[in-house]
Amino acid sequence: MSRFTALWRSAAWAARSAAVGGAAPRCWAMSSAAAKSVAGPAAASGWWTVPRRSYAGGMAPPRIGDHTFRPLFDNETFTYTFLLADNASGECVLIDPVYEHAERDSQIINELGLKLIYGINTHMHADHVTGTGMLKKHFPNCKSVIAKTAPAKADVFINDGDFIKFGKFQLECRATPGHTAGCMTYVWHEKAMAFTGDALLIRKCGRTDFPGGQPEVLYDGIHKKIFSLPDNFVLYPGHDYTGQLMTTVAEEKQFNTRLHLKKPEFIDVMVNLGKQLGLPKKFHVSIESNLVDGEELRYPKTAS
Repeated sequence: MSRFTALWRSAAWAARSAAVGGAAPRCWAMSSAAAKSVAGPAAASGWWTVPRRSYAGGMAPPRIGDHTFRPLFDNETFTYTFLLADNASGECVLIDPVYEHAERDSQIINELGLKLIYGINTHMHADHVTGTGMLKKHFPNCKSVIAKTAPAKADVFINDGDFIKFGKFQLECRATPGHTAGCMTYVWHEKAMAFTGDALLIRKCGRTDFPGGQPEVLYDGIHKKIFSLPDNFVLYPGHDYTGQLMTTVAEEKQFNTRLHLKKPEFIDVMVNLGKQLGLPKKFHVSIESNLVDGEELRYPKTAS
């Protein structure tokens, strides 16, 4: 039996014994000497942890490092959902969850032994139903979050410059309207990441012909609130249709085919694009359902 296996079994057995005896759950951690012998000098610095009891009562896998970051995907609407967690406290947030994947997301959170405190929307979506309403049924202490300027129901409304805290981390809220009136980009400064929703996509940007859309406002928001971030910041969009997950500020400054343009040219491109694009497949049910935080699916009578 390897030294790692022995340490793992010892911690797991101790946790199981405590659970059977009715003791409160504990977080088990290796000593510096033991951690160093298993994982090298980096482990002894404090990032190495061993199993914790999960939310569901079983043993969660070890959390390595100070945070958890898990991109998730909906292959019908090409929507990205992002799970962010502080490993020390177990507090986590989900950015742009999807209604049909609430069970999947809940299972992952439970398996990792995390506590969902916020379900965050970058804007009121027009192509899929948000999963925040369903997730609150799985996690009663979870609160839904959206911009105050969005015409949608939520538990918490945020403004430009606000911060959303989870554990020792926080997300800065930067208003980037123009795709819709209530678009927010969330910046995780500690990890040099930003989640841009539909405002900025990889080499493109969100359409501006939906209600509340304004191409000139989107242009200014991206340049002032996203392109002002350090060049090395990694950007995660709300969608991608080419199989890509992420980009960087430097890349988009150099290669984005729409944001390269001068503002008048950009406006012309976006106005013409709006004339060419049809409505998303789930437009009607998404708008109606997202008005009530995705708590139920609503199909308007006028929907075809």
